[in-house]
Amino acid sequence: MKRIVISGTYCTGKTTLSLALSLATGIPVTHALTMREILPRLFPGKTLRSCSYAELLCLGMKRFEERIRSEATFSKGFISDGCTLQEWLYGSTRLVTGAYPDEYPWQQKIKHLLCWRAYRTFQKQFVCFEGLAKAYAGSHYDIFFHLPVEFPFVADGHRPTSDRFREVSELRLIRTYDEMGLSPVMVRGDLKTRLSTIMEHLQLTPIMPFDEAIRGAERLRKEKFDSVLLEYRQHPKIETVQ
Repeated sequence: MKRIVISGTYCTGKTTLSLALSLATGIPVTHALTMREILPRLFPGKTLRSCSYAELLCLGMKRFEERIRSEATFSKGFISDGCTLQEWLYGSTRLVTGAYPDEYPWQQKIKHLLCWRAYRTFQKQFVCFEGLAKAYAGSHYDIFFHLPVEFPFVADGHRPTSDRFREVSELRLIRTYDEMGLSPVMVRGDLKTRLSTIMEHLQLTPIMPFDEAIRGAERLRKEKFDSVLLEYRQHPKIETVQ
């Protein structure tokens, strides 16, 4: 069994496809917790918008830790919804586009000038994080399936991103594949076509009809992922950070 990555930027269908592929093959699927799920555990009472550079980096590192911890439990193989490149990619892209869709370039520059020491330190630390993410991705996965940006961006209230963010992060991710010598399989089309393409490439026989797997994946996504509350609506228990 292989260590399979479903890769791509925001809103490209990674989670639904990963779930459907898992149901169709019986291969376990892993997911990284979102920053909004991690936030109340590390910094109770804070919003993403109010986090400092150091706190944002801490959230990204914690997400990285949660992902590799989850993947380590499946020694015989797994399907990864995204990969460690995503943890680094999202943070580094925000250094280019800003943290939020309503943050204009001039606002970003002012914030950097006002907090120039913290920002410079953050940049240096993020370079180290980049090295960790790339080293893990280059040695712990067997095959990458890349989902290009084909579907319209949907502002769901959970992800602080935009069409520009997707475009920039897509270009950065493709360039990163090339720099790392990775050759991802490009998977296009609707969900059923994508699922069929991956199954054929892996030479696997489905244990469940595709339509049934897709319906099950859509139900699981709504139950497990679309229900994540925005941080200002959460009432978390305060936990000690180890």
